[in-house]
Amino acid sequence: MPAGTQYLQGETGLMKNKELITIDGTVGEGGGQVLRSSLALSLVTGQPFRITGIRAGRPKPGLARQHLTAVRAAAEVGQAKVMGDEVGSTDLTFVPRGVKAGDYNFAVGTAGSATLVMQTVLPALLTADGPSSLVMEGGTHNRNAPPYEFIEQAFLPLINRMGPTVKAVLKRPGFEPAGGGLFTVDIQPCEKLVPLELCERGELEKCEVRAVVAHLDESIGQKEVRAAVRRLNWAEVDISVERADHAKCPGNVVLVTAHLKETTEVTVGFGRYGARASKVGNEAGVAMKHFVESGAAVGRRLADQIILPLALAGGGRFTTLPLSKHSATQIEIIGKFLAVEVDITEEDRGRVEVAIKAKSEAEAEENTK
Repeated sequence: MPAGTQYLQGETGLMKNKELITIDGTVGEGGGQVLRSSLALSLVTGQPFRITGIRAGRPKPGLARQHLTAVRAAAEVGQAKVMGDEVGSTDLTFVPRGVKAGDYNFAVGTAGSATLVMQTVLPALLTADGPSSLVMEGGTHNRNAPPYEFIEQAFLPLINRMGPTVKAVLKRPGFEPAGGGLFTVDIQPCEKLVPLELCERGELEKCEVRAVVAHLDESIGQKEVRAAVRRLNWAEVDISVERADHAKCPGNVVLVTAHLKETTEVTVGFGRYGARASKVGNEAGVAMKHFVESGAAVGRRLADQIILPLALAGGGRFTTLPLSKHSATQIEIIGKFLAVEVDITEEDRGRVEVAIKAKSEAEAEENTK
């Protein structure tokens, strides 16, 4: 057996032609993104993997509840064998046996991000052999994850342009520390994802600034909205403050949304203890102002999310702000599962162009030597 190549003994015997990919969990941003990307790519490609050093540099290393939910969700969708799936584990082996379309309910059990769990299993279900539905429970508005509105308004419209039809509905928001959010996702798959070109964003068609408050004074949202609007040079903007007292605990978020001809960008400020409402609103407004002035078609957070689907499609191109550590991590993990290359070119106004293309067979063979 060649050095560095491992095989797993399954219930039906030795897994032939299934090289176990080894992932260093400390690469890139060194957090849960390494694990989630590996799970998503393993499901789509059928390649088993082992990851070590999961979240090794975090204050509490290893799998937290949110990450464990993502692992078990992927295992259910991929009918996988898993070793090391327990809270605190820093070493995990995942062996998928085939994606199964169907109806699923995944609950984080804490305020951990349900949107990130959803994005772990979504890529595989986009090209599954039948429709699927997801019921997702947990946090929907977390400081370290894309909020539900970003998924619905920015991310899924691009996914739908790639071939499938995916619809999400928020039933109840989930804030820290209680979580308890609930949303559903219906997926009509396609045979193959098609690439996207997102280099020009087109005209600004609609602007929105919306605050959501749960079990808090409505004046908090009003102050946030005013602070966000002051940062933007928008002639017309729809502003609103929405109550969400059906949430399970107090919480607050302000969302700034720019509907462009080709894409939509959503920036966010999260209400939190010790942060003035004006500071929260200012954060969302400044982030949107930075994006608008860059001239990029895709925001930094959307770039994090769209790289993997475009790689699965075998190509694509977009302009964005300088890539985050999450995007760099995505690119590194993608290279372990797929024969694609990602080129990054610096442009003006702090903007970059990201080009994804499939490698030729010769390039792929050379890369494995």
